[in-house]
Amino acid sequence: MSLYTSPAEVDQQASRGGLTSKAIFAVGVIVTSVLFFIGAWERRWIADDGLIVLRTVRNLLAGNGPVFNAGERVETNTSTIWTYLVYAGSWLSEVRLEYVVLTIALVLSTAAVAVAMIGTFTLHRAGRWTGGITAFLPAGVLVYIAVPPARDFATSGLETCLVIFWIAVLWLLMVRWATRDTSTVGVLFLAFWAGLGPLVRPELVILSGLSLVMIFVARQSWPSRVLVFAVAGATPVLYQIWRMGYYGLPYPNTAVSKDAGGAKWAQGFDYLWNLLGPYMLWLPLILLLLAGVVSSSRPTVPRTIRDAQGWLRSPTAVVVFVLVGGVLSLVYAVRVGGDFMHGRTLLPALFTLLLPVAVVPLRVPTSMSDVRQVVVFAVGGLVWVTTVVWAFFAANTTGMPEGSIVGRSGIVDERAFYALNTGHAHPILASDYLDYPRMRAMVEAIDNTPDGGLLLPSAQFTYWDVVPPPLPIPPGGAGHTVFFLNLGMTSMNVGLDVRVIDQMGLAYPLASHTERLENGRIGHDKNLYPDWVVADLGMVGEHPYLPWYMDEDWVTQARVALSCADTQELIASYRAPLTKELFVRNIKRSLFYAGYRFDRVPEYEIQRCGLEPPILEGHN
Repeated sequence: MSLYTSPAEVDQQASRGGLTSKAIFAVGVIVTSVLFFIGAWERRWIADDGLIVLRTVRNLLAGNGPVFNAGERVETNTSTIWTYLVYAGSWLSEVRLEYVVLTIALVLSTAAVAVAMIGTFTLHRAGRWTGGITAFLPAGVLVYIAVPPARDFATSGLETCLVIFWIAVLWLLMVRWATRDTSTVGVLFLAFWAGLGPLVRPELVILSGLSLVMIFVARQSWPSRVLVFAVAGATPVLYQIWRMGYYGLPYPNTAVSKDAGGAKWAQGFDYLWNLLGPYMLWLPLILLLLAGVVSSSRPTVPRTIRDAQGWLRSPTAVVVFVLVGGVLSLVYAVRVGGDFMHGRTLLPALFTLLLPVAVVPLRVPTSMSDVRQVVVFAVGGLVWVTTVVWAFFAANTTGMPEGSIVGRSGIVDERAFYALNTGHAHPILASDYLDYPRMRAMVEAIDNTPDGGLLLPSAQFTYWDVVPPPLPIPPGGAGHTVFFLNLGMTSMNVGLDVRVIDQMGLAYPLASHTERLENGRIGHDKNLYPDWVVADLGMVGEHPYLPWYMDEDWVTQARVALSCADTQELIASYRAPLTKELFVRNIKRSLFYAGYRFDRVPEYEIQRCGLEPPILEGHN
């Protein structure tokens, strides 16, 4: 037997090894994607906040424009692209909206995991992991799909599925850009995709901005840089101009309502531990970091500006990009206090940070005498097995045993909460939410008051207080307005002719432009008194037509407070007929409107605005 191996035999062995590696990877992608799909399906649902999106889509389909209430230009949906994606799916299919959302969400969530793995595989195959047999095994993606909130928000009707899909595609495109001779069209598509980030969700400007800076600064001609700049900026800039003119704000009204620029660090750290602690999520993160360090090659360090321009288009730079972007996204989520839904706003950062180790390479040692190969294989194998074992237990862990109860932290297991309070294991249809407290009573109250009026939730769940409109009642009634926190289930169970607004301000600018409550529940820390609504809508403001708990004097003061010039200008920005002059004024004044705040106590607001106090009944 000859000990000599010919070059042809070496190439043949390398080819067989490459095919085996690809086959193992393909199986991993299929298995992981199927597991995530099944997990998402088993926890399928649409949240109340997810139904909010559908109200805007209904108005789009009805020809009322991208609004929540006809006649009021308010952007209640954080993700612009998600709104129009659902609208397009519904318009094309003519299928019930909830099923359109469920289908799109399942497809995007599953595809996000597969694309993330392909991106990481491409990164490794471009490096030194060539030849021989290397098993590219799912790792980081297993960590992500094992965490229950990841499966909860794979559907939910919210834009999480689109967010992680956008991140996964950006990762793949960046890897291909850094490892291959990407054509001009490929680079421009990458720039276009990166530019869409803020329209997917505003805080994705972090990843979007970092990637575009890398592409722009990387070594290329100046005409190419101009093209990158133009293609990346065209869509978001044009939409931004339209948004400012149409809505009168530089960002969605949800950001005003939740004061997205504010800081609540203590609450944010509580929110972070609420995700890390119950599942021991820190364990696989540390282990996969170790595996990434062991299996990586020594990074090159640029020494000159020209070297840096070349280095930016390298696998190492892309890994640094997603790690820095993931950390910054995490810091932002913690800074604003997180969210009231368990794990939700941390999922994009978690997904991003796991991208470099979405799959881990286990290279079978070609020689047992090669200590490094043996050690790397052993460490990688141990990390992968531990990750799989952890994922099994984490996937079957209830992170919030009493998560359906809103405790002191304000954080809740949203899916469990609505499943419990509706009595439906999978609340998907808007009609499922009729079994939520107060919902059937709301529908009955509307049916029983043909003259119209303002519906206010009573202290008891069996009826609503209705403040009537003033006489004379117009033919067909004066219309109904529902003032309630749960906008989604409320608005999707009434007609588009019923105005639905909330005390937190997601759909009601008067509420969103009040000051944030210092110790309010995260995501719910604004609360407009109903007196303002009675005054704003011109309803009857005297007893016995007012509910017993409301004060006539407060309604009178609210009417005076609403006459404040700046407040009137704000109201006109979204209620007045949209003329060319108003569109231009909205653009110029959008930053002012975004920062404008008034006091939710009418008496104090009168003082703030320097108005003449009204003479109140029983007062001199």
